[in-house]
Amino acid sequence: MQKATIQLEPLVCPSCIQKIEGAVKSLDGVDKESVNISFNSSKVKLNFNDEKISIQDIENAIGKIGYKVIKSQSKAI
Repeated sequence: MQKATIQLEPLVCPSCIQKIEGAVKSLDGVDKESVNISFNSSKVKLNFNDEKISIQDIENAIGKIGYKVIKSQSKAI
């Protein structure tokens, strides 16, 4: 398992959180209970199984719904 923090461009409305959360939680390999998105900091924090999905796959899913990833980092937990 990996723990990831993904910094996004500033979010402009609270409904952005629901869109991002839905996209991320739908991915196989993401621990759905761990997904936490902060509107104020525009950060997505989550745990994921790196044998099923990569941080790049998660970034791509966020990008496909119109949000830009600034940077991300992950570490083993």
